[in-house]
Amino acid sequence: MKKLPIGIQSFKELRRLNCVYVDKTKHIHTLIESGKYFFLSRPRRFGKSLLLSTIEEVFLGNREIFEGLFIYDKINWDSYPVIRLDFGRRGYSTAKELLLSLNKFIDEVASGMKITIPEATLPDRFAELIICIREKYDRQVVVLIDEYDKPIVDHLDNLSVANENRDILRSFYQVLKAIDEHLRFVFFTGVSRFSKVSVFSGLNNLNDITLNVRYAAICGYTQEELEANFSEYLAEFMRVKRTDRASALSRIRSYYNGYSWDGVTAVYNPFSTLLFFDNKVFKGYWFATGTPTFLIKKMKDTDITPVLEPVTIGDEGFDSFDPANINVLPLLFQTGYLTIKSIKENMVSERLEYTLGIPNQEVHHAFLSGLLAEYSGYSFGETGAIASKMQEQLIIGDEEGFSKSMKQMFAHIPYQLHIPREAYYHSLFLLWLKLLGFEVQGEVSTDKGRIDAVWIWKGHAIVAEIKYNPDEKGGDAVNNLLDKAMSQIEEQKYFERYTGQYQVTLLAVALAGKETGCRIKRMSGNLQ
Repeated sequence: MKKLPIGIQSFKELRRLNCVYVDKTKHIHTLIESGKYFFLSRPRRFGKSLLLSTIEEVFLGNREIFEGLFIYDKINWDSYPVIRLDFGRRGYSTAKELLLSLNKFIDEVASGMKITIPEATLPDRFAELIICIREKYDRQVVVLIDEYDKPIVDHLDNLSVANENRDILRSFYQVLKAIDEHLRFVFFTGVSRFSKVSVFSGLNNLNDITLNVRYAAICGYTQEELEANFSEYLAEFMRVKRTDRASALSRIRSYYNGYSWDGVTAVYNPFSTLLFFDNKVFKGYWFATGTPTFLIKKMKDTDITPVLEPVTIGDEGFDSFDPANINVLPLLFQTGYLTIKSIKENMVSERLEYTLGIPNQEVHHAFLSGLLAEYSGYSFGETGAIASKMQEQLIIGDEEGFSKSMKQMFAHIPYQLHIPREAYYHSLFLLWLKLLGFEVQGEVSTDKGRIDAVWIWKGHAIVAEIKYNPDEKGGDAVNNLLDKAMSQIEEQKYFERYTGQYQVTLLAVALAGKETGCRIKRMSGNLQ
């Protein structure tokens, strides 16, 4: 079998080591034949660096390493000088460090090409570097910039640094427009699509292909690509786990597939896919590479609806960027925790509307666990074990056990996090139940009222009503709230739509101050 290119971001090295390569050169061919300035946003660990490395080798004219790939006999293979800047390998913890790092980069490129760049401002030195290279080689220059936004997004929890770095990058990038005649091809990649509005204010000729249907699969593996390129690894997994092909593909698809930038084409995250085939174990490989702390904290302070159920956003929402007031929806989308489930055109405004949702089980389980750890005070590892226990208690109708688990969960919340606000406790409880594997349908509307939540799991339907009163305390208060919750479910007949096809369980939850309790009622037969 060909080797798995785990951690390899160099196309030349990947080909030298005879690693699996999912051919993306058809997309690259389309790019270089159709334009000059491009921008692409994709989440971290999604193959952006390998894509740029592949484009670099194309423009360097290294045809021999492309044998057998789509582009091999499609272009003239002229060679061009390439400047490739990767912010994943440079320093930028302060504005001063960013300036020093970029000047050092210019010096390194100039030295490698044996040219001299005079002392001047950073933007002027960058422009002079490109002009001198063009004059020396009598060829237009290719500029490839990887993780263009990293000096900004890595400091969103420190706005002064983020803004200073943004200003430096803006002046650095905008010189490219002024020296257009010296450039053959320019390509930016990064995580954030939103920050391009302010960073690229002077470079307004970029073609943003992030949501372009032609490039929906430029990074990541489609289902067809996975089955064609990893067939031997799939067979090995089937043998080790003693499972059939259909079952294996179904589990892999559910766990790792589902990312989409056009609402139609779904792709796998390459990082998780490669590690899965190497380890043959379903784990959160991508999530484990690091989730920004500020993102988890941001979610705790905002509405958690986007991680509980699909939510709709307009096209203009993707472009909004204010470091001091970040919209959580585009942030979750660009960082890979939400993806596009569908796109439709509004009949009245004719604007596109995007429905966003969690892409797959890997993100679902890991992200919710991270949120719960932040909400409840538990460690990331503890949430899974407690969730498994609570799932079993709900399914078997263990009222006493579930009540104890719930009390344990709320008792662990640090004192300073006890916010006397129903939304906080409601959100915390919904996150726990969502993590159990049930389908959360928050505030489900019926003809008789609005259900707080419904969880569906393997033939079971659990209809829940949550009551919270911060002013009441003690067991009597809890029992009174439980009576009200259960009576509301039964009087409003919230369960009616689920009878006949599910085993129905009614769940009443009460939160009286810091006191908690629950009541579980199993329903059977045809309910009237």
